[in-house]
Order: sequence, then structure tokens, then C-alpha cells
Amino acid sequence: MAAASWYHRDISRVVAEELLAKAGRDGCFLVRDSESVSGAYALCLLFQRHVHTYRILPNDEGLLSVQTIQGIQAKCFRTLPDLISAYQQPNNGLVTPLLYPVHRPRQAADDDSDGEDGRGGGHTASAALGGGAGVGAWVSAPLTGRAPISQQLHQRLEEQVHSSPASDFMGFMAEYLNHHLQLDLEALRHGHPQLRHLSTALVTACRALHRRIDFTLAGLETLARVFDAPVSPRSPAREQVSPPMPLQTPGTPTSWAGREEPTDLMPPCCSKNICPSPQGLLTSDPDLELLLSKISTVNHLLSSLEKKVLKSLQETVSRHNLALPSVAVAPPSLAAKPLAVQSFEVKVGKSGRAVLTVDVESGTVAVTKRGSGTPEETIPQDKILQLIKYQSVQSKVRLVYDREPQRNLSRDFVFPSARKREAFCQLLQLMKIQHSNLDEPDLISVYVGTWNMGSTPPPRSLASWLTSRGLGRTQDETTACIPHDIYVVGTQENSLGDREWVEFLRASLKTLMDIDYRVVALQCLWSIKIVVLVKPEHERRISHVHTSSVKTGIANTLGNKGAVGVSFLFNGTSFGFVNCHLASGSEKTHRRNQNYSDILRSLVLGDKRLSAFDLTLRFTHLFWFGDLNYRLDMDVQDILTHITRKEFEALLAVDQLNLEREKNKVFLRFSEGDISFPPTYRYERGSRDSYMWQKFKPTGMRINVPSWCDRILWKSHPETHVVCNSYGCTDDIVTSDHSPVFATFEVGVTSQFVPKKGKGLGTVTSPGPGRGCLTVTPRCLPTAPGSVPEPLACIEWESIEVIVKTASRSKCYIEFHSYCLEEVQRSGENTSQSCDIPGFLKLGWSAKHLPVLNPILPDLEYLGDQHLLLSIKGVESCESYGECCIAMRSMIGSMAQQFETFLFHRGEETGSMRGWMKVRVPKDRRSTRERLYEWISFEEEDAEPAADAPTCPKPPLQRLRSRPHSLPEPAAGYTNPAYFIFEGVP
Repeated sequence: MAAASWYHRDISRVVAEELLAKAGRDGCFLVRDSESVSGAYALCLLFQRHVHTYRILPNDEGLLSVQTIQGIQAKCFRTLPDLISAYQQPNNGLVTPLLYPVHRPRQAADDDSDGEDGRGGGHTASAALGGGAGVGAWVSAPLTGRAPISQQLHQRLEEQVHSSPASDFMGFMAEYLNHHLQLDLEALRHGHPQLRHLSTALVTACRALHRRIDFTLAGLETLARVFDAPVSPRSPAREQVSPPMPLQTPGTPTSWAGREEPTDLMPPCCSKNICPSPQGLLTSDPDLELLLSKISTVNHLLSSLEKKVLKSLQETVSRHNLALPSVAVAPPSLAAKPLAVQSFEVKVGKSGRAVLTVDVESGTVAVTKRGSGTPEETIPQDKILQLIKYQSVQSKVRLVYDREPQRNLSRDFVFPSARKREAFCQLLQLMKIQHSNLDEPDLISVYVGTWNMGSTPPPRSLASWLTSRGLGRTQDETTACIPHDIYVVGTQENSLGDREWVEFLRASLKTLMDIDYRVVALQCLWSIKIVVLVKPEHERRISHVHTSSVKTGIANTLGNKGAVGVSFLFNGTSFGFVNCHLASGSEKTHRRNQNYSDILRSLVLGDKRLSAFDLTLRFTHLFWFGDLNYRLDMDVQDILTHITRKEFEALLAVDQLNLEREKNKVFLRFSEGDISFPPTYRYERGSRDSYMWQKFKPTGMRINVPSWCDRILWKSHPETHVVCNSYGCTDDIVTSDHSPVFATFEVGVTSQFVPKKGKGLGTVTSPGPGRGCLTVTPRCLPTAPGSVPEPLACIEWESIEVIVKTASRSKCYIEFHSYCLEEVQRSGENTSQSCDIPGFLKLGWSAKHLPVLNPILPDLEYLGDQHLLLSIKGVESCESYGECCIAMRSMIGSMAQQFETFLFHRGEETGSMRGWMKVRVPKDRRSTRERLYEWISFEEEDAEPAADAPTCPKPPLQRLRSRPHSLPEPAAGYTNPAYFIFEGVP
């Protein structure tokens, strides 16, 4: 099967249709993996400008058959090529015979060696065998044929790494296979088995390893001498004693165990006494023998150094009768350190000055006029009704509070900076949370950090990174040490051991916050790591933890590039976190986009029942971060000039990630904080004063332009609360050529809703393995004879219109998923269908063909937090044409409300949906409460009342709802031409 050029593996439906459209001939076909059935295939066939998709399903015996129209007997085949050959004949139940296979597009050669080892010109994939043979076909073929053996071996080398040999080592090997292999073959024919040219190639390729070992050896030997016992002036000179033989490792030839080992002070790499090499290895070049000797010495020093240090310390202690200091163990911390009282100088009115004093522990805000020793007014936290942030003046805030019964007062304060205002608001938010009577939180803070560590150990302190201090939008010093509820730390090129890194992070947070954070999850892929830590009091609220990883390195088999992910539930809110390291190099934009798509498709996170949905729709909040490696498309000197002048807007306009997002290539509908910090890559190590944009290689100079490689993005369900409070990088951690990046978020969360006693329509049970999660089973309340049963809440649809990007004419149905539904619901087939615009299909459903959905609980407070996930699926293929998410909060009412949203599938925008719906709630279930995050609002500045003027008698506070940022603009603003069908535009 791998040899078949018409088999495209796991490409998406959209890509398959695009390939067929380019082919443009009736009878063009290809086969891809099925998205709906594991182990099945989808046969895609073009006829009269439309794509017809047939499922190829295996039976219990593994035989394959095509699902065709009724009345045609299904035929079974042992292999996929046999099946395709049979259906190239007419009258087999397909709309047309399979006439023209559409071959897999040949991927450009890809070197995933951090983009710094580009080998000019070089060997490309042009030597691939003709006929569209796949990789698997060539590998399984015998080494015979017309091509000389050197060409065949070179082809195998390329296919093994799935790229042209652009790195130094692979370049040397390719050169040997192309030019010198034949010479070794000739020597072999004449009875000379030394393979002299291979030896020379290996020596050349290992020169860098020589230098690294020399450098490492020098340090190890110096450290070893420090712990050598000093020579007494009264004793004769100490004789050199050979160290003990190293232990024989598994697989080591016996002859290695008996060879003479070097002494401590004079390793053989520094002498001319070259030890004999093991039999069976290349020994024709003394440089290789020297390298083996060096490796042996490194092995001995590393294995013996710890024992030597321990022995030396023990001798010192016994000689001087010293006691080893005991490590002080801090008593377990039951609570975080109390927050100090914070003061803010503000402007009041036109010229007045005052000081606002926030005491989080006592729950008060004091207003003191400048120059006065006593507070003018002290406001308890329970009297603060609302905090309004002005958007036109970023440093201005309005405080609304209850002064007397039925009388509110509002006062405006202007802070020295927007950062001071945010610190004040954050402290008041924390004060509200700390003094609330809620059993479960409404609001939590989440820290996300990403850092490419450059394969070097971290510095002793990570304080600036973990407290969000440095450059960009950073935390104010008054709030920097407020502990976050969740810390998510992603690293790339992290050389530390997994346990060592986790304990280092926990110890760092313990020092900074005086809290013993608990480990929720650790997931690693080679040097890519993600760690999730939570406060101890939240540990019971975490459930359904899942981890996953995806390799996207060379041929998608190496983990030097890829992603790691973690997902979990925090009470009733689902979180997903993805840390990735994408392909490097300025010219690798397409490859990075493909990495993103592969990760999106392959990460296995979240609720398994939602596995058919786009990964970005499975979670209430999804955070995606890491070394994304997108670069700046600008001359390096111009970039440096803009950085010096802090003209970041000009650079962001040529940022590859921004450009690809504008084209809807990656991160559709994700958000990112404003970037106000300099590019985080590629700095000179040990400093942050200059960028090291030049790298000299044996093959030439490589330019790595300064870029924002390290990013943090997020995507949340519509009408949820998430605010980015900081986004920046450190300026004092200099061990890597990347600067660590941080972002902090204020996130609204929901608790598992439990109806009030006597009001419930369900019973609450525990699901068993998932801690902190509740399941509600609906039941009917008993009613008196002749009485009317209490009405349930219901979700009713008046109509739904869908436009999907497809060349298919398949009938479709809609699946409805939600945690508020007892099971998945399904609509009937669409009642209307048209394809007026080529490549797009318009579908419609009337109310009669849409199900009425009954949530498991009818309470307004519960339903306002729920979301519906909808999937448009083909009747024939059962594959998704797109998925979307609808918030129920704004749909609640007796009148139908219009909704509109985009459809997504496997990271691509595949269409749009709009319609009319309503969520009806029983009258006695409409009570709700204000969330802690709802008392802070935003408002444009307009006509203001006089300072300290009393307001009207206290009404219920109504918050003006602007259109949620996560919802698309109205249909007239759609950029896709197909969406204008909604407006009647041809």
C-alpha cells in the first residue's frame, strides 16, 4: 500500500478535494485515511466538478469493501491495490470508473537541524525514483536495478531522514556515498578491507566532537585534581596509580575490559600512548583511535568523579573532626504569606491628590487626601459594588460603592500609569475572592511560561520569569509576588532530567511564594517538557488529567521537534495546554504551518467523546505556546535599527506568525497579547545587549535574524471570561540565546452546579475515577394527581443555515454535543441544498428537522455557563465538514436569538453557520448570582457626573454587553466570497 501513489495517508477532506480540483478530470481519484472509522479509508472521486466520497471498510476477516449505492453487491478484496484495480472497470456502483490516479505531492526536502546548518546547493530529492513510488516501496525493494549502488545508497540515506542531507554530518556522509564509496569498493575487490575513504569521512565529520570532548575533558580533569589528596612535603612523591578498570557495559566487546586504562593525572588523550582499539572497528586512521581513547577517558572520569569527591569530603570531615551541616527543612506551609498593605498615589478630580491604601487581609480600601495623616474614608470590600476601567484613559478607574442605604457613590481615580491601575484592580479582585463566602472559586489566575533553554542548565534563580518581571507588559512590583493558582511551564532544549527540572521549579516557587505547589502533570518529548503545578487547595478540584505528545522532527519520527500537551478539568471548566517546538529557519514557514497542523490532528487530549472535534474546540480554554520559530521577513540591519528605536509595530507587520494568521493558515481565532518587548531570539549568550545574528559554519555563514520565536496564544469558548494581565520576557536570564517569555491570565471557572434542596430535577453522583467531578442524572419530580408536571428547560431551533467549503453534494446531518445533555443528539438530513458558487455547498435545516434538546438541569445559573458543540457530518461518509461552538448564555429567553459562527475542522476554516434558537428556562429557575469577575467592567469615557456626586437610588447593576471578542463579525464582514450567499450577493 505504501507504494501506491494514489494513497495520501491522513490528509484532510479539504486537501483531498483541492487536489482533485486541480486535477480537474472526471474519473480522477485518490484514497486517504477515513476520519470517522479507525482502520478504514475514504475513496474520493471527481465527477462533473463534484467530489464523491466512498468509505472503504474492513470486515472481521480484514477484507476490504466499498460502500456503494444500494442494489450493488459489495465485493471484498485482500489489499487496497486489488480493490482499486477492480474499480477501474465500469458498472461497479461508482458514479464513474477510477480512471486517473492523483499522485501524492512530493514534499520539499526538509532539514530540521535548527536552521543553522544550511548546506548550500547540496543534494536534493531529485534523485527519487520515478513512477511516484513511495518511501516504503523503495525501502522494501532489493538493491538491484539500473542505478549504481552509490546512487541507491544515497537515495536510501535521503529517505531514512526524509530530507536532503543539509546538516554537516549528513552532508559528509552524502559526499562519501556519491564520490568515494566506489573507491572503497574497488579496494575491497582487491582484498583491502580497511575502507580508507569511509574512515576519512568519519574523521572529518567527528571533528566537532573532538573539540567538545577536549573542552569537557579539561574541565573534568581540573575538577578531579581539586579533590586529589595533597602530597605531604615530608612524604616521597606520590606514585601514579592506574585507576580501576571501568565496568563492562552490556554489548561491550570483551577486549575492551582488559585494556590498560589511563591514569587520573595523565589521560591517554594527552599522551602518545594510544591504546589498542577493539577488534572489528575501523582502525585505519589514528584520529579515530584517539577519539575512542577520549571517550573511554570521559567514561572513566564521569563514573569515578562522584566517588572521589565523596571520599575526599569524608576524609576532610574525619581529619578535622567536623560535623556535616544538616539541611534545614522548612515546616510545611499551611497558607501563603500575608500580603503587605499597598498604597497608590492617585489624582482625584482636576487637581486633587490622594493615596489609596489597599489592605487585602482586612478587606478595606482607604482614601487619604495628600498631606493628611488620617483616611478621609475607609470602604469595606462588601460595600464595593463595581469597578469600571476606562478604555480611553488606560490609567483611569471608577469605583462605585455603597455609602448609605439606597444611595451609591462613584469616584474616579487616575493612576500614574496603566500598570499601577491594573495592580490596584488585581488587589481588589484578590480581596473580593479572599473574603467571599463561596465554597468554590469563580476566578483563578493562570501563569504560562515558555523558554528555549539552549541545552544549557538554568541559572540559580528564575525569580524574574516566575514573577513576570522584565520587558513588555509586566507585573507591577506590588502584585508580582501574588501566587498564581496554576503554573504551566513549557521548555524546549531542556537538558535537565525530568525529576530534577520539576523539583527545581517547585523549589523556586517555594522560595518565592512560600507555597508547596503540587504536580498535576509532567509530559516530555526528548528535550521538550511541560509541567503543570497547582496550589495545594486546588488539588482536589483537578480531575480527568490527560497527557500526549507528537513528534514532528525529521520524517515526523524524531522528537527534537514536536509538542507535548496536558489537559484536565478544574471543577467544571476544561483546560488544555500545548507546548511545542516547531521547525526552524527563516525559509521554513510552510514547514512550521505543517507542524502546527500535525500537532493539532495528532494530540490526544480532552474528553474522548469529543475526539472527532477540532482540538481547539474541545476545551473551555486552550493555551498554545513554545518556540514557534516564526521569523521576521526583513533585512537584519533594518530589524536591528527598529529594535534600537523600539519601533516594534514595523517589525510585527513582517512577523511570519502574524502574516500566516492573517491568511488563516494557522491559529485560527486564537488571541495573543500585545507585544511590547524586543525579539526574544537570537541573543548573545551571557548578555542581553546584542543579538548574535551571524553564525559561521564550515559551509558558510548562516543568518538568524532577531525574531519573536517564543510566543503564547490562547483560544476560549465564546462568552467566557479570560483576561491577559501580562505578556513579556525577562531581561536578566542570559544562559540561553532565547529569553524566557511569560503571560498571566485571569480566568473565569465554573463549579459543578448543585441545585438547591427541593428544587432539583436530578440526583448528583460521583463518576468514580475522576476526582472533583459530578454527574447529574435527570429524574422527574413526583406530581399530585391531576397536576401539571414542572416544565423542563429546553433548547429550540427555528432554522440553521450552513455553508461549507466542499466540492461534494452529500446530504448532511448535525450532531449536538454538550455536557448539559445526557447524550449526543442528531438532526435529520438537511431540507435544502444548493451549490451556486463552485467549491461551496449551502445547506439548510428547518425547525421540523432539528431536535428539541432538554438539558439535564433547568437552572438559569447552570445553563448560562454551558456551550453547545455542533458538527456537520456527511450522511454517506459520516465525516465532519466542520465544527463550531455556541454559547448558551446569550440565547436564553422566550424570543429566538440569532447566532453566527465559523466552522473549523483539523485547524482549517471550512465554512460558516448561522441560525435562530432560544433556550427556555422555567420561571422559578431563573435566579442567578453575580460572578466575582463580573463586578469589573469596561467603559468608554463619555459625559461624566461631577466628582463625588450621588447617583440615582440604587438599581440593579446592569452591565452593558458588547459583542464578545470570540464571536465573528456580522455576515457582511466575512471575507470569504461564499459567505455572501447569506446576503444574496452572487
